[in-house]
Amino acid sequence: MNRLYTLLLMVTLVMGLHAADVPSVAGLFPLEGSGRTVWNFNNGWRFHLGDVPEANRIDYDDHAWEVVSTPHTVQLMPAEASGCRNYQGVAWYRKRFVMPAQTAGKDVTLHFEAIMGKQVVYVNGREVKRHEGGYLPITISLTKLGLTAGDDVLVAVMADNSDDKSFPPGKPQMTLDFAYHGGIYRDVWLIAKGMVHITDAIEANRVAGGGIFVHCENISSEKAVVCVNTEVANTGQQPVTLTVTNVLQETGKRVVSSLRLAPGETRTVCQRIKVARPKLWSPESPTLYHVNTYVRQGRQPMDGGTTRIGIRSFEFRGKDGFWLNGSRYHQLVGANRHQDFAYVGNALPNSQQWRDARRLRDAGFTIIRTAHYPQDPAFMDACDELGLFVIVATPGWQYWNKTPGWDEKVHANTRQIIRRDRNHPSVLMWEPILNETRYPKKFALDALQITREEYPYEGRPVAAADVHSAGVADHYDVVYGWPGDDFKDDKPRQCIFTREFGELVDDWYAHNNLNRASRSWGERPMLMQAMSLFKSTDELFHTTGQFIGGCQWHPFDHQRGYHPDPYWGGIYDAFRQPKTALQMFSAALQPFVSDPKPQVFIAHEMTQFSDADVTVFSNCDSVRLSIYDGVHSWTLPVVHSVGHAPSQPVVFKGAWNFFEARNWSYTQKNWQRVHMVAEGIVNGKVVCRDDRMPSRRSTKLRLRVDTLGRQLVADGSDFIVVVCEVTDDLGHVRRLAKDQIRFTVSGEGSVIGDASIGANPRVVEWGSAPLLIRSTRTPGKIRVHAEVAFPGTHAPTAADLELTSVAAPLPMLSGDIQPTSGENAAVSTTKTASRQLSEDERNRLLQEVEAQQADFGLQK
Repeated sequence: MNRLYTLLLMVTLVMGLHAADVPSVAGLFPLEGSGRTVWNFNNGWRFHLGDVPEANRIDYDDHAWEVVSTPHTVQLMPAEASGCRNYQGVAWYRKRFVMPAQTAGKDVTLHFEAIMGKQVVYVNGREVKRHEGGYLPITISLTKLGLTAGDDVLVAVMADNSDDKSFPPGKPQMTLDFAYHGGIYRDVWLIAKGMVHITDAIEANRVAGGGIFVHCENISSEKAVVCVNTEVANTGQQPVTLTVTNVLQETGKRVVSSLRLAPGETRTVCQRIKVARPKLWSPESPTLYHVNTYVRQGRQPMDGGTTRIGIRSFEFRGKDGFWLNGSRYHQLVGANRHQDFAYVGNALPNSQQWRDARRLRDAGFTIIRTAHYPQDPAFMDACDELGLFVIVATPGWQYWNKTPGWDEKVHANTRQIIRRDRNHPSVLMWEPILNETRYPKKFALDALQITREEYPYEGRPVAAADVHSAGVADHYDVVYGWPGDDFKDDKPRQCIFTREFGELVDDWYAHNNLNRASRSWGERPMLMQAMSLFKSTDELFHTTGQFIGGCQWHPFDHQRGYHPDPYWGGIYDAFRQPKTALQMFSAALQPFVSDPKPQVFIAHEMTQFSDADVTVFSNCDSVRLSIYDGVHSWTLPVVHSVGHAPSQPVVFKGAWNFFEARNWSYTQKNWQRVHMVAEGIVNGKVVCRDDRMPSRRSTKLRLRVDTLGRQLVADGSDFIVVVCEVTDDLGHVRRLAKDQIRFTVSGEGSVIGDASIGANPRVVEWGSAPLLIRSTRTPGKIRVHAEVAFPGTHAPTAADLELTSVAAPLPMLSGDIQPTSGENAAVSTTKTASRQLSEDERNRLLQEVEAQQADFGLQK
């Protein structure tokens, strides 16, 4: 037996090396030899936009329907299609498959990570589940339906993202600050496990119970105790004797418990593992431990999986601030996150969830507030891995329904969120209330009690809410407020955190704002955005210690319901192309990144329209700016002062003069010397530099792929961004170019979108044109060709790029549909189920929004 455990430990250690590439499924990472098999169920769905009353029937002919893979959006949209233009209504999905032979004698479930709106699920024509809400999992037991290995199965899903005030969030999309993009927009999995198995934490529906619950006790740098509660159920017909084994992979320590279960019986096994000198989790050092769980009947593996955990302790000490692992922690600076992406809405694959977390961590952020709903499990996993604290919000925004039972639906969401996310070391706070909403005191107190019931152990994440909402100031663990609140005479006793900073709109009808700048607007608007956001960020550091930080609203551009303009306040656009503000944050917050490095960035393009002043973002001691090979040179200090952001922007007044540059280029015929160099200096030595040169005439196209540490996975669902840049002879991006780029993709990939949504050809904006490429189900090479839409003698020359997709980490169950290169190319459509409003109706709704926003403060 010891040899068996040693072998399993060796296997899991090897698997751990590749854990980042394998997704978690229903809270567990797959574990070799555990008895649990997981299939990727995303491929081979047939899709129809609109209602079909008989689509649940087995004999319904769906062969004319589009073939898609999930995560899937019901409608591709232009990158700028805000203002409630997205489809709202019913959509249908159908998939036929044969129960795999490996499911013989197993308990089999179908697990949907989320489907937007309200749903009805049918299996072989029979309605098996109705579900309300678009952000939490749905699980269907195929075994309880009598299905076994070899059976033909039809799964049909009716998904409806129409407005419905009867369940949270409840707010109509036409008055919403984001969008309820429809569809099966997260992963779908088929899970087979033994008839004796670990329960599902949400399906079990037990307070602080169900599934695997890991918490830590007596945490210090010298020792800690990892406590593992494992709930197991016997769904078979005979009593069984079994063992539950938990192995802490990094130490090799294991605990084994034996028990006997009668048919239908469920019990929880509580086990403890001592850890000497634990490596404590923090944003700067996000060390993860792996708890490998095995449920066995004799020598036969029945079920199991890996839970990734972090050992950390934290305290919110009111006036003494936030403490992590026994030490006072620096200000928490982060961002709110919607998962909205260009063209595909919320339908992001796991790789893009991970890349978003990586982008936010690289910006220097240490905390993410989910806006305004629980995020994809893959995003939560990435936050654990990359070192981002998370505030997990219950679905809701500016809406309260007085109908009896509404509050219980909100509370049910909160309980399920905690049961889903409780093992993540990244979770720092729960937000169990409705954002920017006036609710009764009883609701707030009940919500707080739920967070304590569902996580009753030491080191629990705390509850946070607006300080002036009913019941919050006197009872909640952390309150939302503003910089300066800790200097007031009537300040709260708790730590204070700003849930949304950076917004300074002129009024709630126009929504003009210094911090909102489309990337397409160019240099000066993006610089003004960066400086506006810096001012708001700088205020977060003026504190007595009780005010502990805040989250920027919002790092990614996204669609909204109540305004025709997208939200342009992102430090990345909707394709995740960076704006100037990213460099501002990265320099200002560089001490907070996992691997801080000297940095210098010139926020200036040396165009004929550029400002005379040159702004440089750096974290060094000083910056030397030189122009014309040192003809002009200036050195200025980078200000680092207590009570302010770690690094202040450096502004070189009057450093750029277009007519002087013109003289070098035109009169002296010496354009090569028209360049600018910024050197970052630390302890008297140059440690980094940045170069700029005016871009000359457009001559070439250049392609690059935005992998950011994750390769494209050949699972038919994954996609990646390829960016085409217009450059001059020397490779400088021609920022003011206005070409259209036509893309051609061949091999194991396809283009997402077409000309109808401006995807292909794509207009160049600020020097670049992005393309979304989706993988097929076959690993291999993908060739991308880019050319201007109207080529000619002096047009920029075409560019080519080759990339390779890699094999999917889990087996795929594609059903009766064979892979095709065009699958899920995702046809765009202008079909909509939303209605037009009269001028009076529109004004009334916007006045409601304005009143709600004003109620919670005009600044963010």
